[in-house]
Amino acid sequence: MNLTLAFSSCPNDTFMFHALVHGLVDTEGLSFDVDIHDVEELNERAQAGRYDVTKLSFHGWFTVRDRYDLLPSGAALGWDCGPLLVRRADDAAVLQRSGLRVAVPGRYTTGALLCSLAFPGLVRQVPMLFSDIEGAVASGDVDLGVLIHEGRFTYRDKGLDLVCDLGSWWQQTSGCPIPLGLIAVRRSCGADFAAKFNRVLHRSISYAFAHPDASRAYVASYARELSADIQRKHIDLFVNRFSLDLGEEGRRAVDTLYEHYERDYLHGGRVEALPHGRQCGESA
Repeated sequence: MNLTLAFSSCPNDTFMFHALVHGLVDTEGLSFDVDIHDVEELNERAQAGRYDVTKLSFHGWFTVRDRYDLLPSGAALGWDCGPLLVRRADDAAVLQRSGLRVAVPGRYTTGALLCSLAFPGLVRQVPMLFSDIEGAVASGDVDLGVLIHEGRFTYRDKGLDLVCDLGSWWQQTSGCPIPLGLIAVRRSCGADFAAKFNRVLHRSISYAFAHPDASRAYVASYARELSADIQRKHIDLFVNRFSLDLGEEGRRAVDTLYEHYERDYLHGGRVEALPHGRQCGESA
């Protein structure tokens, strides 16, 4: 059976999917047409139901959960691994100003959602590619930025300081680990297919844990950050026991985030998403 499969170019995804894509585990007869894109592009493509199986941000999945089901394996969820809100190191008083522009790695990312929940007054969000955010904050094109992926390891080298660890804020607020991303399957594919694919994915992740160096070249070929040390830190942070299986604790965290999404984000008022590229000072 041939299916459409999409995941992100980030090291945690390429690490987990390497064995599956390269036939190193039993795929139970499944074959795959694979697309690899930035997670926000996958969030947007899910709005049109583009793929049978796809990586999504949890925020993105909340908007399509009527059409896509959450798989137990493949999630990025854990403790002390959440997005970071940063500012320029020489702009300590930034939060005292009004009308702040906040770069986010896509309007459907969990980072954008957490920023809206933790700082409801920061409504002027500027979506852009996650790897461009550090530079946009450092140059003054935006006032603040939400960093995900490798950016959490490199922002201080770019002249930036931490305003808020949004993952820690979430943990203190909810008592739960932070749900960041997931693998979702189109509901129309059926429960049997979903269970089969999840078994294959679980094997692929188990293989990755058992052979951590096997995917090194594959991971490096897609990584935005070229440092092998940063790539390894990224994988170690985002691929964990929850990636093999969400379990009861993981599912409770997902349910809790969805409750906040419905109560505080949808019913509390949407943020104003500004198109990427609009110049500072232009009106929305």
